[in-house]
Amino acid sequence: MIPYPNISPYIIRVGKLEIRWYGLMYLIGFLLSYLLVRYQIKKRKLSITEDTVEQFYFYIILGLIAGARVGYIIFYNLDFYIRNPLDMFAVWHGGMSFHGGLIGVIVAAIIFSKRYKLDFFMLSDLVVVTAPVGLGLGRIGNFINGELYGRVTTVPWAMVFPSGGPLPRHPSQLYEFLLEGVLLFIVLWRLKNRGFKSGIISGLFLILYGVFRFIAEFFREPDPQLGFVIGPFTMGQMLSSVMVIGGIFLLLIRSRRVTK
Repeated sequence: MIPYPNISPYIIRVGKLEIRWYGLMYLIGFLLSYLLVRYQIKKRKLSITEDTVEQFYFYIILGLIAGARVGYIIFYNLDFYIRNPLDMFAVWHGGMSFHGGLIGVIVAAIIFSKRYKLDFFMLSDLVVVTAPVGLGLGRIGNFINGELYGRVTTVPWAMVFPSGGPLPRHPSQLYEFLLEGVLLFIVLWRLKNRGFKSGIISGLFLILYGVFRFIAEFFREPDPQLGFVIGPFTMGQMLSSVMVIGGIFLLLIRSRRVTK
């Protein structure tokens, strides 16, 4: 067993002023994503201005936050929020869903692409290859917070998490960091210049993330208010399966289109 490092989740905590590692990780993730998108635009000599990119990130950040919150409410804890509707706005209590955030980003990107008359799939391909950076950093933030830990295990690298009881558990946040962050970024970044039609990289992102998340969920402790949804499968696996199906459908549709 490996001792859990028990890092304070707070970088600064003075009175009501709190700066958490988790929030910082997401800020760094957004910044790196923005810079990598700018790099791709310059490398590919696309006619997209810096101001347009900034506006795009404003849209998708709003879409991500709103979608992640609404997604958590609907997918993971609807009964509670029906009984306590005001808590829907208490985001400081936690409760964000990646899959809901993805839906929010897609909706925001569609609105943006229509308003600015840009190809939605061209924009999505630029962003999805950078998304694993933020996803991976977010999992590091989960690990520091000691949340979303894994199931009880006897593997040599198991850890006892402060809020997870006395038994050693899989450090599933680190598994997700490696799969959804490092490995997914390496694969997509290497494929981005292969001359695929627009939308293909986005489809690959949906499939690969869905597969990696589905695997990681076998080691992650199910949400206590839901448990297992269907047989041995969790809500995260159900939603990830939909992602994989959507990604395959997108590949089939876009592979029949003329390159843009």
